[in-house]
Amino acid sequence: MSDLKTNITFIMGVSGCGKSTIGHLLSKELNVPFFDGDDFHPEKNILKMSNGEALNDDDRFGWLQTLNKLAIEQLKDKGCIIVCSALKEKYRTILNTNIKDSVKWVFLDGSFDQIKERMNQREGHFMSSDLLKSQFDILEAPKNAIKVDISLTPKNIVKVISNELLKKSEFGLFGLGVMGKSLARNLANKGFHISLFNRHVAGIEEDVAKNFKNEFKELSTSLPFDDIASFVNSLEKPRKIMLMVNAGKIVDNVIEDLLPFLEDGDILIDGGNSNYNKTKERFDYLKGKNIHFVGAGVSGGEEGALKGPSIMPGGSKESYKGVQPFLEAIAAKDANNLPCCTYIGTEGSGHFVKMVHNGIEYVEMQLLAEVFVMLKALGHNPDEIAAILESWKETTNSYLLEITIDILRKKEDDDWLVNQIMDKAGNKGTGNWTTITTAQLGVPSSMIATALFARYTSFYKEERIAASKNLESGNNTNFNVAIDDILKAYQFARIMNHYQGFKLIQEASKSYQWDLNLSELSRVWTNGCIIRSDLMIELVTVFKSTDNILTDKTIIHKIKALKPSVKKVVSESILNELPIPNFSESINFLNSFAIANSSANLIQAQRDYFGAHTYQRINDDSNKFYHTEWNN
Repeated sequence: MSDLKTNITFIMGVSGCGKSTIGHLLSKELNVPFFDGDDFHPEKNILKMSNGEALNDDDRFGWLQTLNKLAIEQLKDKGCIIVCSALKEKYRTILNTNIKDSVKWVFLDGSFDQIKERMNQREGHFMSSDLLKSQFDILEAPKNAIKVDISLTPKNIVKVISNELLKKSEFGLFGLGVMGKSLARNLANKGFHISLFNRHVAGIEEDVAKNFKNEFKELSTSLPFDDIASFVNSLEKPRKIMLMVNAGKIVDNVIEDLLPFLEDGDILIDGGNSNYNKTKERFDYLKGKNIHFVGAGVSGGEEGALKGPSIMPGGSKESYKGVQPFLEAIAAKDANNLPCCTYIGTEGSGHFVKMVHNGIEYVEMQLLAEVFVMLKALGHNPDEIAAILESWKETTNSYLLEITIDILRKKEDDDWLVNQIMDKAGNKGTGNWTTITTAQLGVPSSMIATALFARYTSFYKEERIAASKNLESGNNTNFNVAIDDILKAYQFARIMNHYQGFKLIQEASKSYQWDLNLSELSRVWTNGCIIRSDLMIELVTVFKSTDNILTDKTIIHKIKALKPSVKKVVSESILNELPIPNFSESINFLNSFAIANSSANLIQAQRDYFGAHTYQRINDDSNKFYHTEWNN
């Protein structure tokens, strides 16, 4: 049994449950020493029990310490098996002293009548059946133990125990939806021994983990469960469990379901799109229970999760070190073959940057949709537009550009499939959260808000149809711009988008004292994630020398060269009533931002007029605030 790691196996249960018999048999099966705890009772304890008196805690204390010392000594060699009633949790705590992570517990479970019958058949044992009730009265069943029904034959009991001892998993996946299944296969393909859990719902979700395991050969060594206790107990300590469940209250429910079976030092990883504020709350809550919590943003969709996603873990550095080998192994690799996974920062920082990633993604998708609108207005069909976008890959490639090309080329029944899709764009909340957050932090990430509102607008389909008739919109017969200008406008807008997204991350880092590394964050976004692109690769270098891309000489040169095209494209689109909200916002933002003296002086004067909000003067360096009685 060479696969068994050196450890101490305690076999516990009330007297008469068969501890000694099973201990002897298991010792032979695993080829490790066996010790019967009863042999280490002092003479006074044996005499007391022989007289029909139950032992008290004082009687047991020295005996338990002796067994603990025995276990510590045996760990220096090949471990051992020790049988001991250990009926209370505090007794097991003494036995675990200084060796907790090396101890495996086996609980032989049986009914009072079943064990009493056995004891009455024994001869020469100092424990009478009259004392059995007192043992059942104080028995505290362990939460984290291999529980075996003594109604099984001794041979089968040993088989169950040995299988459990030999098959501890390194990592657990909780929740087998699309992303959970892909990550599980990714972990298994990297050689990790994993446990899989999915809930059991009669008639709806039955044997999900078991069936999933049987579907893929790489999962042949994985352990499937639909029972939480068994799932948790199948994992090596400290346990590492990744939650792949829907964001929201269900995450809290799952945590509460797991907590009774977790121990100090275990690590929970939330791999869903949770709100970073909730992640911080869970981080603090579990910290108080000595459980590590990692909020890990995972980007790449189903394919990325299987082949290599970008992973953004936030939590304590200690907890990250515990899960680092697993997350970095399954992550995508950058151009230098480094994992697209890095320690982001503490608390909810991992989920925060994933949220902003999704906000940037909203804009990137909207910009391509607006490119589609403009190229259609020039008379091009989807195949022709795909060919145009294909030519852009040489200078402006991205994952979203590539998939847009694939989408535009897909046909169904002699028509392009995109023409058959209802023009209502959904969202799962991250764009909303990003927009709320940028307002709360006072950061002008206006393009993210604009992209979000474009999706909201799309949902009013019936009202849009009515408005198009009543207001006669959609006149674009005079739209005449060069495709090269659209490309340059697209490049310009993408720079503005990335500036705004990273600016939001930078300000959050300052506000929450996260000390985020923008260059390293850019690097983990160069592969695996949805917003990977040539521009992102460029930003890795840019952020090594500045945290503001609008101060980089190369970026400044590009903006100046591209600006005439975006002005032309936006102007022509507005004149021809083409909906291009994000292209328009990109130049509006720069016009508002790249100006030494804005119109905000009038705004502040208005605020002071009706609300006495005061203002500062440009000719006063003292930072003094003034108020004027404007109507006098």
